[in-house]
Amino acid sequence: MKYADVNQALLTTGTSLLLVVDMQEKLLPAIRDADALRGRVERLAQAARLLSVPVWATEHWPGKIGATHPGLLAHVDRVVAKTHFDACREAGFLADWPAGRTRVLLTGTEAHICVLQTGLGLAQAGFRPVLVADGIGSRRESDWSAACARWRHHGLETVTSEMAIYEWLETPAHPAFRDVLALVK
Repeated sequence: MKYADVNQALLTTGTSLLLVVDMQEKLLPAIRDADALRGRVERLAQAARLLSVPVWATEHWPGKIGATHPGLLAHVDRVVAKTHFDACREAGFLADWPAGRTRVLLTGTEAHICVLQTGLGLAQAGFRPVLVADGIGSRRESDWSAACARWRHHGLETVTSEMAIYEWLETPAHPAFRDVLALVK
């Protein structure tokens, strides 16, 4: 990162959007450590909602794979059905994008397919995608590792869910600090 970019390095609630990619009830059982992954993504989504960060979800072939897990769906503002691995290729995906939400935090499954391709698509469309490393999953660890390596190869940013939450909070004086802290602990 160049020093000139440091002022824009931290995530802010006004520029962020959390994207939950294909965390579908029928797909999750095949994902390594799915329950732990779902718990981390659910806490991040709850924190996002408490801090007024929009939460969107994608569902890949929902007629065949089913809907987003109900525990996550409760914290989602908008669901976009898709047939492409890269959600950006869906006609309506970017059409209703909230103004100013250029930092897109990606979570979901599978890390090396839909999450990676959507992240690369967002970067190509002019957004600044941010991979939430502890919020992505794949069937195999080797695929998860390859996704993270490819993400780095393209110079894209990676954070953890806790990094994102504390950057959104900015200070323990934030009115939602205690509620958000309860999610982290």
